[in-house]
Amino acid sequence: MILTVTPNPSLDRTYELPGLVRGTVLRATSDRVDPGGKGVNVSRAVAAAGHRTVAVAPIGGPEGALLARLLGDLGIEAAGVPIAGSTRINVTLVEPDGTLTKVNAAGPELSPAEAEDVLEAVRVRSSAADWIACCGSLPRGLPPRWYAELVARSHRAGTRIALDTSGAALTAALAERPDVIKPNAQELAEAVGRPLATVGDALKAAEELRERGARSVLASLGADGQLLAEASGAYFATAPVAAVRSNVGAGDASLAGFLTAGGQGPKALASAVAHGAAAVQLAGSIMPAPADLDLPSVVTTSDVPLDRALTEPAP
Repeated sequence: MILTVTPNPSLDRTYELPGLVRGTVLRATSDRVDPGGKGVNVSRAVAAAGHRTVAVAPIGGPEGALLARLLGDLGIEAAGVPIAGSTRINVTLVEPDGTLTKVNAAGPELSPAEAEDVLEAVRVRSSAADWIACCGSLPRGLPPRWYAELVARSHRAGTRIALDTSGAALTAALAERPDVIKPNAQELAEAVGRPLATVGDALKAAEELRERGARSVLASLGADGQLLAEASGAYFATAPVAAVRSNVGAGDASLAGFLTAGGQGPKALASAVAHGAAAVQLAGSIMPAPADLDLPSVVTTSDVPLDRALTEPAP
């Protein structure tokens, strides 16, 4: 069972447009609403793969009620923590060439009591979890060390924990030795304080974060593939993508693929890449099902292409 934690969940509304022209009235060719937030997306991908998942998230207002209902419709147990504020709504505009314009709302501000309630909800449900996946930015009211506290408590309970966040929250959590962190190329560069021009630069940065506390680093490098640095070595994997339709949630699908395949080693990396490649070819933030995956097309190697230029930042 994968337990996910999303401190700032959302309803994600996606509109596909014939074109984006400022200052005009636009008519969508299609639209959809999905439960959103990075941890919620991981749960959706885990559920699509046929595994049990529980999604812990603060929810409030009619938007939060709809989020919980949508999760239930997907077979996901929503461990909602009631809050005074309302769950945010994010909007994504998709153009025919795959260009996305995303507007993310700030979301509600959590009180100290509500922040502790979320931690307690995780504690109550963590005993049944194979992994805890903590994902996304922190909402207003939660200090940067909130994730560090969650990692520390989870380890005391004997549960492995994967962390997908950035900035001060990631830096603070490294000291508590998360089992896996999942930065993209931009977040990796930010964490080490320097630009990354090649896959080799990304590998050096990943190893630096391991020295600072992360036990494993799963780095999404956009169109260039994904990199895994762990105690057993470093691995690199790529997969062909016919056409990118939407990269919203692709990194979350990758993390779900990695964890459901064991969370370590080249086979888990291949699963992560297959899930990410499938996700970018689906509309909105739809998570891939097993039928969408093309594992045989994934090329995994321990020969990391150190001189290959990073051509595209990860979503």
